[in-house]
Amino acid sequence: MEPWFTVERIDDDSFAISEYRHWEEPHSYLLCGNDAALLIDTGLGVAPIRKVTDELTPLPISVVLTHAHWDHIGGLDQFPHFAVHEAERSWLAEQFPLPVEAVRSSLLKEPCDFPADFRPEDYGLFRGEPQRLLQDGEWLRFGGRELLVLHTPGHSPGHCCFYEPARGYLFTGDLIYRGCLDAFYPSTDPQQFYQSVKRLQGLDVRRILPGHHALHLPRALLADVEAGFAKLDRDGKLCHGSGLFAFDGFQIHL
Repeated sequence: MEPWFTVERIDDDSFAISEYRHWEEPHSYLLCGNDAALLIDTGLGVAPIRKVTDELTPLPISVVLTHAHWDHIGGLDQFPHFAVHEAERSWLAEQFPLPVEAVRSSLLKEPCDFPADFRPEDYGLFRGEPQRLLQDGEWLRFGGRELLVLHTPGHSPGHCCFYEPARGYLFTGDLIYRGCLDAFYPSTDPQQFYQSVKRLQGLDVRRILPGHHALHLPRALLADVEAGFAKLDRDGKLCHGSGLFAFDGFQIHL
């Protein structure tokens, strides 16, 4: 059987850890510094991501979340130190906004060759208190590397992107990727989503590192997504219930 995780080296000390065998195709990112490492998101939780990170580095690892949706928090129980934006602390520490039955339904929405030891009926939602609450504009410093926290709500209230100016990396979570950008859930805000996408335009980005699907994205996708949201806004359609709109390389679901 093929391994559940696929590892792609971004540079000498940065790795994408992907779950291409699931329809969500989520990515987590391991960034290694001199004496510490950072993991951005922890995937679905159907296989132990910690085994992969331990093979890649012996450094102590802290986790930061782009947001606290189920497909990004699945491996949190494997790491003692994690951070999330303060707007989504309660989703982890108190009550996730969806019942576990709804999450399992989403997990199993499309046929998937899960690992042999995975039992969907045992799949649960992580519950725990973050050790750190992220705030817009703060810096994550570890082992000589620095990432800027950008609060980019819209897909979720506490969604964050992370920008590493020294390398031009922009980790966009669920704000920018090739696929369907979701802003139709009750906890989403289409207008905030649009403003968050606009905020990214002034950054010197050399590589977009998304939360799902294709890893190699053109820099122009940032402007294309902004233009898509701008058109919907001009047409008076940037609101919940407007529908699904297709653009070149992505869709927007409102």
